[in-house]
Amino acid sequence: QFVFHTYTTGFSLVNGNWTVKSEEYSVQQKQVLLGLGAVSYAACIGAVPIFFMNRYTRKSPVTQLIVRKLLHAPLLGLMSAFTVAIVRSPEFENGIEVMDRNGKVVGVSKKAGEKAVRETALSRAALFGTAFFLPAVFMYFVERVNFAKTSRALASMRMMMFTVVLTGVLPVSLSIFPQCGEIKREDLEPEIVSSTEETEFFYNRGI
Repeated sequence: QFVFHTYTTGFSLVNGNWTVKSEEYSVQQKQVLLGLGAVSYAACIGAVPIFFMNRYTRKSPVTQLIVRKLLHAPLLGLMSAFTVAIVRSPEFENGIEVMDRNGKVVGVSKKAGEKAVRETALSRAALFGTAFFLPAVFMYFVERVNFAKTSRALASMRMMMFTVVLTGVLPVSLSIFPQCGEIKREDLEPEIVSSTEETEFFYNRGI
């Protein structure tokens, strides 16, 4: 859990919108500290269900199915979205650059930053939630029919299924929201729309 969230949080930090600036503190230092806190929290939350199942509940087949296989995927997707929102929080706190259709920067918008972070968090949750949920469901039926005779064959099939699902879901999750996001005029701050007659505005969403 810790290694996984460390990697995804670092990826979010590197591929965020880097137009945010502040004279009071280093945005990069703040994001690193927030990221460490988010990673630790997400790793603990991800491990809590299995910890409580092993310590306080009976290991019935239904409990193991829910906690070890089905609950893991949505929880991982939720925590992935959480780490994105935390590590990129300076973007909606300070705003990101908004451009017109010609690429000219017309201002810095907190609302655009909030929209960019929200879209990225949703796409990350969809990616990892689906990538871990579908293989878990598939492997449950494989184990029920005893299709794989050995543990090695079962592990190989699980890895193959995860790779296939991740390969298919990755481009879909990246294309849910465009890289160059669009925001309506009425959704921007009054000081930005008052300085231009443009009706379409764009921003870099990040990955």
